[in-house]
Amino acid sequence: MQWPVQQKDTLDIDGVKLEMMAWGPSPQHAPTMILLHEGLGCVDLWRDFPQNLAEQTGYGVFAYSRAGYGQSDKAALPRPLDYMTREAIDVLPKVLDRIGFQRGVLLGHSDGATIAAIYTGSIEDFRVRGVILMASHFFTEKVGLDAIRATREAFASTDLRGKLARYHRDPDNAFHGWCDAWLDPGFASWNVEDVIAYLRVPVLAIQGIEDQYGTRAQIEALERGVYCPLDVEMLQDCKHSPHLEQQQSTLNIIHEYIKRLDRIEAAKV
Repeated sequence: MQWPVQQKDTLDIDGVKLEMMAWGPSPQHAPTMILLHEGLGCVDLWRDFPQNLAEQTGYGVFAYSRAGYGQSDKAALPRPLDYMTREAIDVLPKVLDRIGFQRGVLLGHSDGATIAAIYTGSIEDFRVRGVILMASHFFTEKVGLDAIRATREAFASTDLRGKLARYHRDPDNAFHGWCDAWLDPGFASWNVEDVIAYLRVPVLAIQGIEDQYGTRAQIEALERGVYCPLDVEMLQDCKHSPHLEQQQSTLNIIHEYIKRLDRIEAAKV
């Protein structure tokens, strides 16, 4: 596959076209960082973070929009309540294989962080040398569900739908695929903490102290359950999106983590 450097392309996974984009060197020339977006995210909503990440770390950076998001094909609705597990087990492995992923790091934000953790804790993939979890969630919390209810109200009564339409081909498919799953009564008992104990690579967890979708309880679950090296960074003056709200601090934290991984790799060699 041709490495789509700073230009949109599509990836066909089981007949579903997913938009994708890359920054920096290809997997044949450097380690790769795979970006997994949030519940209302897509390639474009990473904004300038991927380019800055590639420049600061020297890694190649790859992002794709999951089905239902950005310019990717629509997702079938309603989403199953285990949609993050299905993405991690059924889709992400095929994406990694198709792009020629050789070694590197998974970096997920919000839903994407959960998908990254599920993948790393469920699939033995020696190409994945580390995982970065930004604003991850492993179980539901009242504060998060209340924030999603407020977002649902904003979608119905403000120009939020129009704003989402700038980035998503079908904003209704994107929004309801995320919101309706999280606010389904059956989702209240959703919990994937069990994957934490199976993480076998160094983990970097980043969360805004003022995150409106999750509390430090999510980080504490990691601290209780993980058996591999764990670094935690709680950012001041930051809500749910550290890579946008505190981008330089987030880039510096990730760069230091990457340098430690590279030293570990060099020592093994």
